[in-house]
Amino acid sequence: MKASNFSDAQKAFILNQAEEGVPIGDVCRKAGISQATFYAWRKKYAGLLPSEMRRLKALEDENARLSRSGSAGGSHS
Repeated sequence: MKASNFSDAQKAFILNQAEEGVPIGDVCRKAGISQATFYAWRKKYAGLLPSEMRRLKALEDENARLSRSGSAGGSHS
């Protein structure tokens, strides 16, 4: 998957604009993102601060790394 061109702070700002009542179409147009991207971000990051977004991403990366290394180890019964 392609890395995002937006920092966590930028994502939080974009999501916050919509929460403040700016129409989602306008927010997406100004940010240069699709509405599908906006809704995916909102589903994943709703209510999180940029620092919490970074922590979530770090945990997801670590979980993926551990899952990859654990699946090659054989049976865990």
